[in-house]
Amino acid sequence: MARAASHVGVAAVLPSVQSSRGQSRWTHDVRGQMRRARLHLAALAAVAVFVAGTPLPRTGHGSVIAAADAQSRLRTLIDRLRGNTLPAGVARTNGRIEATQIDVAAKYAGRLSEVSVEEGDPVTAGQVVARISAPEYEAQLRGAQAQVVRAEHTKAEAEAQIAARNSDLQLAQAELDRAEQLARTGSGTIQNRDQRRAAFTAAQAALRAVVAQRSQAEFAIRSAEADEHRLQAILDDLILRAPRNGRVQYKLAWGGEVIGAGSRVLTILDLADVYMTIFLPAAQAGRLKIGDEARIILDPVPQYVVPAKISFVAADAQFTPKTVETREEREKLVFRVRLQIDPDVLRQYENRVKTGVRGLGFVRTNPETAWPADLQVQLP
Repeated sequence: MARAASHVGVAAVLPSVQSSRGQSRWTHDVRGQMRRARLHLAALAAVAVFVAGTPLPRTGHGSVIAAADAQSRLRTLIDRLRGNTLPAGVARTNGRIEATQIDVAAKYAGRLSEVSVEEGDPVTAGQVVARISAPEYEAQLRGAQAQVVRAEHTKAEAEAQIAARNSDLQLAQAELDRAEQLARTGSGTIQNRDQRRAAFTAAQAALRAVVAQRSQAEFAIRSAEADEHRLQAILDDLILRAPRNGRVQYKLAWGGEVIGAGSRVLTILDLADVYMTIFLPAAQAGRLKIGDEARIILDPVPQYVVPAKISFVAADAQFTPKTVETREEREKLVFRVRLQIDPDVLRQYENRVKTGVRGLGFVRTNPETAWPADLQVQLP
């Protein structure tokens, strides 16, 4: 009956229809409009149920009332997200979630023997994520180790010769002393004394020569050890490790590829350093302090409020970048502000953290202003 009455009401204000075929087309159009209106109300009700979590009746006039209530709740939510209901001391702007990105790159050229992680895999600091094969460095390392052993043997021989030359020097000293005593008493000849003196000088020179050989052997050992350490460091650098805990964002090379020095293999997100970047005009940014509380609401889950703190305020103004939604906002000079998410929250919900998600950032330009009820921390 209600549908028939609405048809009559509409027919009263429309021009008269000249044929039965035109009347049928008009009736079909009106029914289609009514059907689209009911679908629109149902969609609004579904959004409100998702946001508020309130069940709705499915039949009777209750569905119409519930749809109207859902539309009202949705409008309230939109007003909150747009900042239409914020108190005077709270500022709001849009932004997106970001995290510190760390590139794992090859320090030396070589062939990737394996890449042991995939995109999305969690990694821990020090974990092996890739290996580069370089047999030439391994051969050089074995050569340096052999040089160390050879130099050590040379040093041992020099030390043995030093002991022998010390004995020769002591004997030459004793013979020289005896020859000088005999020469003073007339029992010995001057020629014998000169010969013993020459022998003593030769023994001293021989001792200095083997001491120098030992010094050269020690230098050769240090040089070979330094070369060994250098090559070992290269081989260690050919094993790529994750510098921090995080998640693999991009895998840029695969096993079997030949890569050059400095080539990136992986990009890792540091999930302990997640933040939202927002842009505020000078009138608002100038009132902020490092460490002030902030709030974040993400577009995919607007029912949650994430705690954050202001960790950075730019010193120089800039034009708002193109990532900001509207052209009017992009024409303003603004200051970049970073809202750092609480690390404890990040550790608790690490598997849910995603970068690139857009949302809203809220800051207090007046620290005395209390956060409104709908901006109190709300986590899953």
